[in-house]
Amino acid sequence: MLLSLAQWLQSLSPEFGVFRVFQYLTFRAVMAALTALLMGLIAGPYVIRRLTELKIGQQVRSYGMETHIVKSGTPTMGGVLILLSIAVSTLLWFDLSNRFVWIVLLVTLGFGAIGWVDDWRKVVNKDPEGMRSREKYFWQSVIGLVAALYLVFSISENSNMRVLELFFKWVQSGFDLSLPPKAGLLLPFFKEISYPLGVFGFVLLTYLVIVGSSNAVNLTDGLDGLAIMPVVMVGSALGVFAYVTGSSVFSKYLFLPHIPGAGELLIFCAAMAGAGLAFLWFNAHPAQVFMGDVGALALGAALGTIAVIVRQEVVLAIMGGIFVVEALSVMVQVSWFKYTKKKYGTGRRILKMAPLHHHFEKSGWKETQVVVRFWIITMLLCLVGLSTLKLR
Repeated sequence: MLLSLAQWLQSLSPEFGVFRVFQYLTFRAVMAALTALLMGLIAGPYVIRRLTELKIGQQVRSYGMETHIVKSGTPTMGGVLILLSIAVSTLLWFDLSNRFVWIVLLVTLGFGAIGWVDDWRKVVNKDPEGMRSREKYFWQSVIGLVAALYLVFSISENSNMRVLELFFKWVQSGFDLSLPPKAGLLLPFFKEISYPLGVFGFVLLTYLVIVGSSNAVNLTDGLDGLAIMPVVMVGSALGVFAYVTGSSVFSKYLFLPHIPGAGELLIFCAAMAGAGLAFLWFNAHPAQVFMGDVGALALGAALGTIAVIVRQEVVLAIMGGIFVVEALSVMVQVSWFKYTKKKYGTGRRILKMAPLHHHFEKSGWKETQVVVRFWIITMLLCLVGLSTLKLR
């Protein structure tokens, strides 16, 4: 929005030449981060106060950690503050004609809406389980598949008109269409290796990445500050990949696919980092507010969508290793429990409690130890992910 305003002012008179600075992507990214950070810090106390007045408090599960009982009643749905800061900051500073930022925004807000309904049911109905899994996955699948269908053609072409033409070409070909190498699965640490996926393969992979990332972040969000800081770090690292991928010079030098327009995602990533840090101010132990599903589901989906656009799905799994392990810990725990219950009549557990962060709490780690150590691991994994830019 501000970019369009600056360009209009420049066209009026040379005196407004100072507004040329708005054309620089890095400048707008810094300003987006600052805008989101300040919005979050300023609006945070008001949002927490309103959530408290509305009695939108966290309902702690009866079978959860005993030490978390004291957190019952802490305001939740604080993710609304994050999404509001991201949306306003992004709309102010990004190029409104960029289709990639729009799709990431829509996916983020769509998953946020699912999380909002889930949180609302938990609060209003006093049901700790919230939205039932089948219903939640249905709406996640709808948004994920629609986004995947758009991205498979959007990444392959440079304009929405060409995207539409490619879609009709795919339909007319009997759903058998070859995609350019940049739409294939890229492997880190290797030069110019791309495994062709085809349209259906790309859609399936994108769906799994978006929905999987969303739920993985949601499962990680169980301790004060545990999820938001890794989201900030992984999102910032993906912003670097977006900047490189969107540059014809840097992408060629680093053997990455050039995707025109992807660089503008740096604005969204910067806004997400700023909003996340502002939320951490209030979410640090002891937390004054929880993000709830409205924040966790949305932020996870945003990370997954950005990773797909910049063609770094594998690198996302590396940098978001904490999210991956947390999700796997739940899957393994539940599967083993059901298997042993069916075979032996009594369900058995591999971990003391799932997700993994609760296992470490049960093992004697303090909550702050688990959180900070997971942060450190994520920082190391992000450095490994960023190293793939050059180590090829």
